[in-house]
Amino acid sequence: MVVPADVRQRAGIDEGTVLILFESPGGLVLLTRDQLRDRVRAELAGTDLVSDLLAERRRNAADEDAA
Repeated sequence: MVVPADVRQRAGIDEGTVLILFESPGGLVLLTRDQLRDRVRAELAGTDLVSDLLAERRRNAADEDAA
């Protein structure tokens, strides 16, 4: 995909910058790796993934023991 020079310039994207394209409910989104990283971090802020994973594994183990 070629991003026109004027669009890259307005977005502050240099020629050759790796971009990630993904589909969201609002349509297609094109982000740099840094923008994607920041977006994911913002969406996961306040979540404790390790505790959630451990709780899920404990529930699964309890279910298996009960079976």
